[in-house]
Amino acid sequence: MNKKLLALVCLIALIASGCAQKWALDAQSTEAQLAWPHPPEKQRIRHIMTIRGFKEKGDNLKGFFFGKGENRLIKPVAVATGRDGRIAIADTGTKSVHLYIPKEELYIDVFSFDDGEMMISPVSVAFDDDLRLYVSDSFYEKIAVFDSRGKYLYPITRMAVGDLKRPTGLAYDPGEKRVFAVDTLSHKIHVFTTKGEHLFSFGARGSGDGQFNFPTHIFWSPAGLIYVTDSMNYRVEIFDSSGKFHAAFGHHGDGSGDFAMPKGVAVDREGVVYVVDSLFDNIQLFDERGQFLLTLGSRGINQGEFWLPSGIYIDESDKLYICDTYNQRIQIFEIINNNR
Repeated sequence: MNKKLLALVCLIALIASGCAQKWALDAQSTEAQLAWPHPPEKQRIRHIMTIRGFKEKGDNLKGFFFGKGENRLIKPVAVATGRDGRIAIADTGTKSVHLYIPKEELYIDVFSFDDGEMMISPVSVAFDDDLRLYVSDSFYEKIAVFDSRGKYLYPITRMAVGDLKRPTGLAYDPGEKRVFAVDTLSHKIHVFTTKGEHLFSFGARGSGDGQFNFPTHIFWSPAGLIYVTDSMNYRVEIFDSSGKFHAAFGHHGDGSGDFAMPKGVAVDREGVVYVVDSLFDNIQLFDERGQFLLTLGSRGINQGEFWLPSGIYIDESDKLYICDTYNQRIQIFEIINNNR
């Protein structure tokens, strides 16, 4: 090996040795007090942070030669957090899932499967107790399962009742250790073990109790109830853990408490239900009986404003994450008072 080639190999090895860089959120904290509802009413929700992506920290040889790494959110549509504080963001703009583990300052761009297929349409994410990551890719008609470091494990595609048609929303039941998956084209909810074994399904197309018309999003509440956005019936349906219909609320309209394009749904520890409406560019809050409480946000680009929002998530500490999709960001809020 000549000296020039040896020097080049050594340089590449030296740069590679400095590639294990720490990452941080590319985030902006809220400078001014921004809370809802407005005074003199008691505050329920406070804006605390906006995430726009992820960036490398500090200096190293890789950064000197190639610049620091930076991954921006393009079209975030779903978000979830794990029990150790990690966050996963499904981004149909980057065709990947952004996985960030703050305790390790580690960022992983999850974008492919073991068989060489690249993600095309990741539309939902969920974590289980072992921090496995579940990703719905509606284009490939499957749910992909990854380990806690973003390594592909196996797909969920088939059931006793047939194949998945268009998997979308995902939710994890920590009590029974089950994964609930919305199949929008089948107008059903499918339930799996964490190993991908199909347990049961419920729902059918229609407008009656327990029926769906293109369901999209799902959330497992702290009370053990399942909330499903029944998008083209313009309502939210509620089920128990066995899939038995419990209640429903909502209808089409353009007033407070009405729905025009309902998307993500989430529930806090006090039973308050949060429903994203993309056409209204806001989030509406309801009590456990489906009675309208208040509206969070309006159309705009400032903090606390939205442009075609979609996914939503509430973590164990009652932090509220909203995919502000066309503003290319995740807005985070603190739920500070739920007494009604």
